[in-house]
Parts: sequence; structure tokens; C-alpha cells
Amino acid sequence: MHLSKLQATGNDFLVVDAPGPDPETVARLCDRHRGVGADGLLALGRGHDGADATMTVYNADGRRAEMTGNGIRCLAWVAVERGWVGDDRLVVDTESGRRSMDLERDPVTGRLLAASVDMGRVTFEPASIPFDGPSALDLEATYHGVTYHGDAAGIGNPHLVLLVDDLERARVTQHGPHLEHDPRFPHGTNVEFVTPAGPDRLGMRVWERGVGETLSCGTGACAAAAVAHRRGLVGPEVTVEVPGGELRVELGETVRLGGPVVHVFDVELADEGGGRP
Repeated sequence: MHLSKLQATGNDFLVVDAPGPDPETVARLCDRHRGVGADGLLALGRGHDGADATMTVYNADGRRAEMTGNGIRCLAWVAVERGWVGDDRLVVDTESGRRSMDLERDPVTGRLLAASVDMGRVTFEPASIPFDGPSALDLEATYHGVTYHGDAAGIGNPHLVLLVDDLERARVTQHGPHLEHDPRFPHGTNVEFVTPAGPDRLGMRVWERGVGETLSCGTGACAAAAVAHRRGLVGPEVTVEVPGGELRVELGETVRLGGPVVHVFDVELADEGGGRP
């Protein structure tokens, strides 16, 4: 099995240009102590009917996910290296629908440096998130004596965006594992802890469903920007500061997410017997 490891603002992924492994293998590969280590695994496939490629997303625990805004830029890096991209635009089919992105390449090497992805629409409609409740807005979530306030949002996958006063002291790792399984989210949820960081800037930490706290989350940045914009805290163009760097979010009829991508290494895994790497 040939794997490429890449990171986008610290959100790291393994990319394989073959059908995705079974969930147990994915979890073993993503394990940071006993495997290669990553926040998730992406299976890259050939596109059809106008798409250049397909993307299947697996979280670090081996479960499938719908979409990843940072991961799709990592996938694009591999597609460029494979020669699947003829110009500076890539179209990828995902489980959340078709996504197109503009590519920024190194003028000397041609390698991908950054990309801006059309992420589709952010929805606050409960059925589309999905969220079991009459409204996804102005929610409360309480755990261990702490009551959070925020909104639920969907952008291909579900998010619970919570506004906090002190991002550094937010109890992401303590409360995130419980909030991920809020019973109002039938498929679980990503949880963003967000605070304004200046004019049109947000600070964000995130607990990702099936992964844990990560250095960045692209769909989470889009959801956080949309929630903050709805509440009048930021304008339509937002810089989201995450522990791994900065992401650019442009809100309109659809949402555009921009940010860097960095190749870490490639690795060949041998079959140890029984068809398991």
C-alpha cells in the first residue's frame, strides 16, 4: 500500500489512490503510537461525468465521514502529483456532493502550495444538518456544570459551534468527547469552541467527531464563520485562527475555504500476511 501523508494547517491526512481499507486498518494506520499517525485517511479515485477525482473520507477511528475542507486540499496535492490535473482547477466528487477548487502552484516545481475550495452552502435547517430539534439556533449545551451557548450548522457534516470567552481555557478535551455525542445529533457532531479575535477574525479550537482535538478543521472554520456572521460578530470575509495556522473563509451564496497544504512524506507499507499492512 502506497500512502502519502500531508498536512493542512496541522490537520494531517493519509491519502491512498486506491479503494479505502477496512475500518480496522484505517484506525491502525491513523494510530499515532502504533501506526503512521493521522487525523484521517482519504481514498482518492478517478472521477467521471465532469469530475477529475473522487474522495472518500475516513476519520481516525475508521468510520466514514462526509466531508473535510482541509483534507480535500491534501487530496488535491496528490492528484496534481499524479498528473490528473491539466490546469489550475480541480473538481472532486464527495459524499457531500461535487466540490471545485482553484489551485495555487509553485511556479518552478508545479507542486500544489494552497487551494481555495467551494464548500457549498452552510445550512441552519435542522433536517439538513441533521439535528433533532425545532431550531438549530440559539442552543444551550450543558456538561459538568458548564452551560455553553451557540448554534448548530451543517456543511456536508454536522457542527455544534459554541461561543466561549477564553479560548485557551476552554475545556475542549474534557467536554468535547461528551458534546460530540449530544443526543440531538443523530450522527454525532464536530464541536467548535470559538471566540472573536479582532475585526473579522475568529479564534477556534475543535473537537472532531471520531478523532479528538485537532490542530485545524476546514468545515469547522466554515461553520464557525457562518455562525459568527449570523450573530453580527464578523463580516462576510473571515480569517479563522486555529492552533495549526490560519484559514480564509468567504461567505456568500456558497462558502469558499482557502488555506495551504504541505507534503510530509510518502511511505510504502508491506503486507505482513493475511492481507493486512
